[in-house]
Amino acid sequence: MEKIRIIPTKLKGTVLAPSSKSMGHREIICAGLAEGTSVVDNISMSKDIEATCRCLRALGVTIEDVPSKFAGRSALKVTGTGKLRAAEAGADCGESGSTLRFFIPLGALLGEAFTFTGHGKLISRPLNSYYDIFEKQGLKYQTAEEGHLPLTVNGRLQAGLYQLPGNVSSQYVSGLLFALPLLENDSVIEITSELESSAYVDMTLSCLKKYGIEIVNEDNAHRRYLVRGGQKYQAMDSNVEGDWSQAAFWTVGGSLGEAVICSGVDYTSLQGDKAVVPIMEGMAANIKVQGTDVVTDGGNTKATVIDAANCPDIIPVLTVLAAVSEGTTEIINAGRLRIKECDRLAAITQELNKLGADITELPEGLIIKGKPEGLQGGAEVDAWNDHRIAMSLAIAAQKCTEPFTLTGASSVQKSYPEFWQDYKLVGGKIEVLA
Repeated sequence: MEKIRIIPTKLKGTVLAPSSKSMGHREIICAGLAEGTSVVDNISMSKDIEATCRCLRALGVTIEDVPSKFAGRSALKVTGTGKLRAAEAGADCGESGSTLRFFIPLGALLGEAFTFTGHGKLISRPLNSYYDIFEKQGLKYQTAEEGHLPLTVNGRLQAGLYQLPGNVSSQYVSGLLFALPLLENDSVIEITSELESSAYVDMTLSCLKKYGIEIVNEDNAHRRYLVRGGQKYQAMDSNVEGDWSQAAFWTVGGSLGEAVICSGVDYTSLQGDKAVVPIMEGMAANIKVQGTDVVTDGGNTKATVIDAANCPDIIPVLTVLAAVSEGTTEIINAGRLRIKECDRLAAITQELNKLGADITELPEGLIIKGKPEGLQGGAEVDAWNDHRIAMSLAIAAQKCTEPFTLTGASSVQKSYPEFWQDYKLVGGKIEVLA
């Protein structure tokens, strides 16, 4: 299903949130680094999660599908040896930036050549912070032109001081946090400026603690992490929590529609994307959290200022909400969206404007002049091979007067393969064209 026609209709009903892709990566990695067998359940299998499983298998971890306790979900039996080895010459990271950045430090523990490959935009996503570390420590590495994949790492990380600027992806920090406890001696990760997307590091720290790894986040300030060497991951069974970044499509969907309940989320979660709730409250949306449900009803919304620093993944769908809200919304600190699966600032601007929105790109954000009367639709739009752009445009259809055609509908496979099924479950109407 690559090309579809979306017919405007109001969404109403209940959707079970997919499990968190971010926590899924982390749970599976920690289980794979442990000696013994763990069962990780409530997994929403996606292309990105499959990439993480491929990398673990390439490092000698056994992963088997087992029956899940949760309807429609997957469970994985993960058996690690406690010692990484190169079972294969390398690993294919697909299009998953998390997978690649999490595994590069682990590949650099092997002491032998290991090659990382990828596809799409991932080939050119920046890895300079790792290259700087390799050069400082004298590790051999080889890339294609301009530092692009494939990347071959040949050497072994050394314990010591690791310094990273705070404005790089938090995935670098998480990748080092996975690897450094396995070194013989202690290490320190020092963040030289304020860390963006710190919520993702909190998720990593929480998962590491669950699997028996001790990290000291000094003063809880995300400026200095003390990592004791010689630690061992402990095998355990676990369930992956619901995904707030995916729930955001349904919270916005309910606000633009009649009423949507998104179940299976935890507001005590460390996920930064739960910020969708206070952001939408600030836009006067009818939204409330009830236990493990987040409930949204249709109604008029107003403009606000949205800081994307700690919740970049929910910005495309919040742009949809802003596009039909009263007043002018400004999105700030969003430069990181330019190096995702696509340039998301450019993509959401161009495609929503085709539908009749009034959005202006800035280097680090967006200016959105809301049209509470709604959008025209009637155009041909493209997902830019980006799952979050595809899903955001689908949610926008509710406020269009005319149907429109979307190319790239299958991109949702990357993170939310059941999206179109769930979209139809709450009343969404699509016609498959190709």
